[in-house]
Amino acid sequence: MVSVTGQVNSLPMGLYLNRIKPWVSVICTSFNQQAYVEQALQSVIEQDYPNVELIVIDNGSTDGSADRIAAFMQHHPSIQFIRNPVNVGLNRAFNQGLALAGGRYVIDLSADDVLLPSRIRKQVNFFEELAGPYAVVFSNATYIDPTGRDLGTHYAVDANGNALSAIPSGNVFRPILESYFICTPTMMMRRDVLNELGGYDETLAYEDFDFWVRSARLYQYAYLDEVLTLKRQCPGSLSAQVVLPDNTLLQSTLAVCYKAYDRCTTPDEYGALAKRIRTFIRKAFYAEQFDLALKFGDLLRHIERPGFNSTLILGLSRFHLPVNKIYQQYLKFYPVGQSAKLV
Repeated sequence: MVSVTGQVNSLPMGLYLNRIKPWVSVICTSFNQQAYVEQALQSVIEQDYPNVELIVIDNGSTDGSADRIAAFMQHHPSIQFIRNPVNVGLNRAFNQGLALAGGRYVIDLSADDVLLPSRIRKQVNFFEELAGPYAVVFSNATYIDPTGRDLGTHYAVDANGNALSAIPSGNVFRPILESYFICTPTMMMRRDVLNELGGYDETLAYEDFDFWVRSARLYQYAYLDEVLTLKRQCPGSLSAQVVLPDNTLLQSTLAVCYKAYDRCTTPDEYGALAKRIRTFIRKAFYAEQFDLALKFGDLLRHIERPGFNSTLILGLSRFHLPVNKIYQQYLKFYPVGQSAKLV
């Protein structure tokens, strides 16, 4: 890996040619992931693409993650490292890295995920071949457990590794309102688009749904049909926290739904957003965030008259019933897959 901060006149002749290839900035955020962070960083080092810069932010870890990153840097001094004394939030930490990034393209890497060796090369080549206002290239991923055991792919694949169903590409604004279909850590994003949008919204508890809403209204997305990332599923992840009564994720989702409402222009888009809002009325109810469920209901009424199920849940929300423990027990015996995800 070559440091982006190196001077041109100090580079060997063979590296001048690498200047023709666009730089890619990998921004790795870490919080209490000492068991995985070295593997994540090593997966960047082992990329078969020459022009990569790695920016690491430890976000106030208390488990020794920062020390492991510092030790790793002893062998790879070109890494840029920000060590936050306290956790400043995922979105602000990423923006710290974005402010240092010099690449044409950016990858947001969690410190418990892994890039496969050819990922950057393949995504850059695909990006460079695209014509039109594309902001994101995304791919398939394999889910792994904390020990690295294969749990299956994000999109079901055939014997050749190709997705069995058609994956939305191009104008994906309506599909991203309708369902969770992009595996977030597989995205490669244009840095100029991120900068145009002001980076991630630091008032929110998570980044992906908001970024999709703001960028997909203006730009197109392209799907590269390969598994290029290992996405680790760990207890305590954001997607698991959404069922907890004190989580802040649902409030952020309401804020993004309002952003989406302001950007919808067609009946199909409003209908897709209404479907998502109905889902989050239920999630807020099960998390015993009853006032928030009612606020989702208020937004839904801007689009449509709530149906029977939504009206029933909104009515029950006024009684503040103790449903969360029952719901969490239900999830232990009957996992609901995507419905437990954040978006």
